[in-house]
Amino acid sequence: MLMMLYLGLPCFLFLIGIFTFVSNRKHLLSMLLSLEYIVLNLFFLLFIYLNLMNHSSFFSMVFLTFSVCEGALGLSILVSMIRTHGNDYFQSFNILQC
Repeated sequence: MLMMLYLGLPCFLFLIGIFTFVSNRKHLLSMLLSLEYIVLNLFFLLFIYLNLMNHSSFFSMVFLTFSVCEGALGLSILVSMIRTHGNDYFQSFNILQC
């Protein structure tokens, strides 16, 4: 029962994050926040899994490093988009434009 709670809660939170990511498509900042929420839930699930299987937690630190790099890359894209287009709406951003 306790193991079901350990693994069920992060999976439920992950699904809530996916739903939030799909429903908030208007602003880039809200999409980045929901992506960071999903990554945090994946880290939580990975940490619980590694602790339950009595493995080393080294891989969780590598995962956190990559997630920080992903967040910094997303923020840099957000800043460059705001500088070029003036806002973070997806409707004003044309991908086919050079």
